[in-house]
Amino acid sequence: MRRVLLLLILATVILSITSGLRQSFGLFMAPMAAIGISAVAFSFAAAMQSLIWGLSQPFIGMLADRYGTRPVLAGSALVLAAGFAIAASAESALALDLGAGLLVGIGIAGTGLGIVMGTVSRAVAPEKRSQAVGTVAALGSLGTLVLAPVTQGLIDGIGWREALFVFAAIGAAMVFLALPMREEAARVTATPAPEDSQTVSEALRQAFTHPGYIAMTVAFFACGFQLMFINVHLPSYLALCGLPATLSAAALGLIGLCNTFGTYAAGLLGARYSQKRLLALVYLLRTIAIVAFLAVPASPTSVLIFAAAMGFLWLTVAPLVSGLVGRVFGLKHFGTLYGFVFLSHQVGSFAGVMLGGFVFDLTGNYGAAWIGLIAIGLIAFLLQWPMDDRTPAERALARSGVAVAA
Repeated sequence: MRRVLLLLILATVILSITSGLRQSFGLFMAPMAAIGISAVAFSFAAAMQSLIWGLSQPFIGMLADRYGTRPVLAGSALVLAAGFAIAASAESALALDLGAGLLVGIGIAGTGLGIVMGTVSRAVAPEKRSQAVGTVAALGSLGTLVLAPVTQGLIDGIGWREALFVFAAIGAAMVFLALPMREEAARVTATPAPEDSQTVSEALRQAFTHPGYIAMTVAFFACGFQLMFINVHLPSYLALCGLPATLSAAALGLIGLCNTFGTYAAGLLGARYSQKRLLALVYLLRTIAIVAFLAVPASPTSVLIFAAAMGFLWLTVAPLVSGLVGRVFGLKHFGTLYGFVFLSHQVGSFAGVMLGGFVFDLTGNYGAAWIGLIAIGLIAFLLQWPMDDRTPAERALARSGVAVAA
């Protein structure tokens, strides 16, 4: 139990650091304009980061499933640090793409939710899995609460390059957090499951012929689309509204704080109620929050209320999506199967960030982009609500004419 508790604490701290660094990156858009990096160029680097994160997640998940979490976390932390160091030295958009786009994207894939949730899921009993994942994801969001205002203070105090070098040092320090993690201690607490003899190719074939898995994967596109747009472009949008940069940092920090409560609540609710329906409601409530935010004049009060609402819904998807993947397909290939679901999320992130950058450069405002966020959120709700969340065995029995409870 002590080893499992240590693993959960280390996973929480690593996730908190990774989340804080990633979600504070949008604060560098304005100062980087001084070296000629436009909004669309910065957006491309951020979007590339999301896309590379998504593309590498299934393969990094395979490595973690096969070799364990510790080496994947340690190696990815070093890649993350190298990416921020290159971004700090950037003199052009190309260098920013290489550092903050390619390398940071790979580093986040190996130190973020996809790897951490698989570790936590295997470390606890099935009946406690949703609560454990929700708790770790909730506490892991506190990094943004701390790092967003700290990042703004560093940019104002010592400059954006030096702030990114601090990011690199923090990323490298995660190696020392990864080394004590012993996933084999967590594995002995897991109950052997029928899928233990299943190969990766069999698991992928089973997942990609499951209509519920496909629907959840497509709907997850909207999550990345909405959240990454807000993460990267909210500071710029607030500046257009004549609001100070300090309010942007405060809003990002508030998102992190409220996310703690929302994600924890989602973990508790996911253990008692339909996870697919809760996930659909998250998409709907986010969309309603966006509509309400745009319906009133932008002010410090409206911004903070919007940040609190979005924060409460920010990572609520984590325990719900991971719970659905683990319950429907088991945990042996969790990293791989979650990785492909998450790839859709990151393609959405890429699209959301790039849409914001192009719309802003073409029109000088974000009006059309906000409309896109609303439309995509409604589509996700309609896809997710009727999801087929039966296991492959239950679906086979149903096809054979045997009744299975929904």
